[in-house]
Amino acid sequence: MRISDFLFPKEKVAYIDLSASMQDAIEMLERHHLTAIPVIDGEGKYVGTLSEGDLLWKMKYTPGLDFHNLGTVIVKEIKRRIHNESVEIEADLDDMLQLAADQNFVPVTDEHRIFIGIIRRKDIIEYYTRNITD
Repeated sequence: MRISDFLFPKEKVAYIDLSASMQDAIEMLERHHLTAIPVIDGEGKYVGTLSEGDLLWKMKYTPGLDFHNLGTVIVKEIKRRIHNESVEIEADLDDMLQLAADQNFVPVTDEHRIFIGIIRRKDIIEYYTRNITD
């Protein structure tokens, strides 16, 4: 097995750019029924994960910020409290499995840190459940 065998490709993944607004992020999370989303920069590199909690903390600690002016805040300005570590597509499968133990998804990058997709913990569990032999 290789990491690529579990890859959910970027074309099918909801992710957000650092230059997007907080409003865009909330709408993306809502539209896709997610609690966290990968963040990429203008070059397509994975830079972190944005969570619902990050958005709530930003609202709480930003005077005057409410649902009417979320478009004025850029994702880059939001402190991310959780950093889902990424794994390179050619890394050892054990490296990915260790990350998946602590993360709902593992961002996958190429050798230049360009975001190419995710591995969902759910898919790993389903694979191993189907293939367990006594």
